[in-house]
Amino acid sequence: MVPSPADPHHITIIAEAGINHNGSLQIAREMVDAAHESGADFIKFQTFRTEAVLSRHTPKAGYQMETTDPDESFFEMAKKLELSFDDFVVLEKHCRTRGIRFFSTPFDFDSIEFLMRLGLDTIKVPSGEITNLPYLRKVGGLKKKIIMSTGMAELSEIGDALNVLYAAGTAGDAVTVLHCNTDYPTGMEDVNLRAMLTIRDAFNVPVGYSDHTMGIEVPIAAAALGAMVIEKHFTLDRTMEGPDQKASLEPAEFTAMISAVRNIEKALGSTAKVPSPSESKVMPIARRSIVAARDISAGEVFTEQNIAAKRPGTGINPMRWDEVVGTRAKKNFNKDELIEL
Repeated sequence: MVPSPADPHHITIIAEAGINHNGSLQIAREMVDAAHESGADFIKFQTFRTEAVLSRHTPKAGYQMETTDPDESFFEMAKKLELSFDDFVVLEKHCRTRGIRFFSTPFDFDSIEFLMRLGLDTIKVPSGEITNLPYLRKVGGLKKKIIMSTGMAELSEIGDALNVLYAAGTAGDAVTVLHCNTDYPTGMEDVNLRAMLTIRDAFNVPVGYSDHTMGIEVPIAAAALGAMVIEKHFTLDRTMEGPDQKASLEPAEFTAMISAVRNIEKALGSTAKVPSPSESKVMPIARRSIVAARDISAGEVFTEQNIAAKRPGTGINPMRWDEVVGTRAKKNFNKDELIEL
């Protein structure tokens, strides 16, 4: 999931389809097509059996009350948004056909095992499961690559979850941790993007960002700060029914976000401070050389008065000024001619 050693600067971009298909396989297939066309590396869904995840007494979150029928229970809402395992078999095949990688977050043990049968090499631990010890042990024991979101979590809880995953058998270099805020949509004042760097430094892990803000600014900023994975909710139409639609990007917006992230990816470059290939062409024009400030005769001593630093930069570097001053001219030099020693 994270960049391979052969391409260490590639930022993995996940189109989080989630439950924005509204329980429709056809809409989910159309989302695969749109995510592929946008340039996403992965499209991610959510795989769950409602009965295994929610008690019938689970209340809706505030944003869910605002974006769905308030008289409908969380359980009833989730059940309508559930896709079958057979649906996911179809979606995974459709992703392979279109050339975008399929990915899904499992929310229960049966879903974990099903996704493993599909051949996924990466498991996504959602924010809500970061304190679910049995779940973490199950996922960690698979010894797969893991992406773990950390919405609602304190730093100590992230450390505890990582320790469980490692103790269960997951390799120390197999986990990527995503900073996240679990509010839909997230207000800018709650993003706290620098926490992504705190996570990176505290646990020596690759980091990324799972975004629930409106717009594309924060994912771009995360890329500039060093995120190796960007996950963003994706929808065909933000006006459709559903709890997560409002905090999602439509295809044209997602394409714009990816374009911006790819530009940031290029702009970040390496850690070396050296002239770029394009600068190398400019250097002879923009830099200066030591030249004759007036006509100079052979044998004359170079002084502060009879030499100058002028463009182009194809002669003696002016940083050698003190080396030149006090020496004698070996030939005649016309005004503005490059000095030679």
